[in-house]
Amino acid sequence: MKKVLLFLAFADLCLAVACIGLCLAHPLEKGIPLLNVCIGNIVVSDVEPEQTAESSKIALTFDDGPHPVYTEKLLDGLKERGVKATFFVTGEHAKLHPELIKRMQEEGHLIGNHTYSHIQLRSDNADEFEEELRRTNAVIEEITGQEVLYVRPPYGSWDRKLEKKLNMFPVLWTIDPTDWSCLNADTVTKRVVKKARENAIILLHDYYETSVTAALRIVDLLTKEGYEFVTVDEVLMD
Repeated sequence: MKKVLLFLAFADLCLAVACIGLCLAHPLEKGIPLLNVCIGNIVVSDVEPEQTAESSKIALTFDDGPHPVYTEKLLDGLKERGVKATFFVTGEHAKLHPELIKRMQEEGHLIGNHTYSHIQLRSDNADEFEEELRRTNAVIEEITGQEVLYVRPPYGSWDRKLEKKLNMFPVLWTIDPTDWSCLNADTVTKRVVKKARENAIILLHDYYETSVTAALRIVDLLTKEGYEFVTVDEVLMD
């Protein structure tokens, strides 16, 4: 009886070694499920767990608008696809096109502050920078009736003291296809799709036609890959 048990144990061990060798010789390709392998009482599965909708959130963000033509085209495309985005607007453009700010709000998009005139924070203009943020908040709040909580500082220059002082939270980005300098929708689309990851924050500008074209292509492609587009606050709180 002992010999039989020893033989069975030895056979299990040999099977385990053979399976490991097979896996090393033929590594599994991602996304192609094969059969589970049973070794004794242990089941080894090569099937990766499916991504849940919650784990595939991604955020589209747009700076510099609203633009009277391109932002409206973008909003039309997002509405058609049922997609929400985040718009970091400048105070001067918001004041010129309040109807677009109101539409963003009504269609469920998040609206943030991008200073009044796209000023960059430097060591010698802190007061002016703060005043531009306050002035832009006032413009947006007059249109929407809601407090502005998020800011995207131009060029990413920020002073953390402003967070407590203004009760605002800075939002940077994880994917920057430099759409403002490329002006090629195909190139911008490829750059974003290649780098797309869970909880990524995509930086685009709704002040260029090519960026708007690219944005809608990105939505179509990444939606097919299982991504869910959300406003940036959902990514930050995840």
